[in-house]
Amino acid sequence: MAKVILGLTISLDGFAEDINGSVGKLYPDLDILRETEILKESIDATGSVVMSKKEFAMTENPDSLADGYEYQVPIFVFTDKEPEIHPKENDNLTFTFVTDGIKNAIMQAKEAAGEKDVTIIGSASTTQQCLKTGLADELQIDIIPLFLKKGYRPFEDIDKSFNVERIKVVALPAGRTHLRFRIVK
Repeated sequence: MAKVILGLTISLDGFAEDINGSVGKLYPDLDILRETEILKESIDATGSVVMSKKEFAMTENPDSLADGYEYQVPIFVFTDKEPEIHPKENDNLTFTFVTDGIKNAIMQAKEAAGEKDVTIIGSASTTQQCLKTGLADELQIDIIPLFLKKGYRPFEDIDKSFNVERIKVVALPAGRTHLRFRIVK
């Protein structure tokens, strides 16, 4: 059965974004990460992606995603309004802009993914919103060994209680640690 997987990277002191809302410092190893079995497995298992407008906007040129993004699958962007110009798509990668919340974006992504997984690209806010829906099946956290000292933490202000079971721990290159948890419902 397909799973909804919430993935994010955090600093050693628990921040998913710096004080300016940037995730750049959390990915000094992006080129190396692309070559790991963990990311390759995720790409193969993913049938659709969910991200917020903020994550979508981090790409300087959204048209470049059609040919250069790791996940060549339908992408569902939850946002308050659609962009004026629809980004470039290809036979595999399409964009759907969902204006009525993350829950509907996840539901549409599940339908599009079929038997494959839905991967949610998480920031602090996206993580909080996703966990509040109760729709995530797994939580995948990469920890990068640096201290941001200030920023946005993904697990603050979550009023819903939930438990997790550890599934996997993997040491990745550049000091990154990959943790995978099943969310117990």
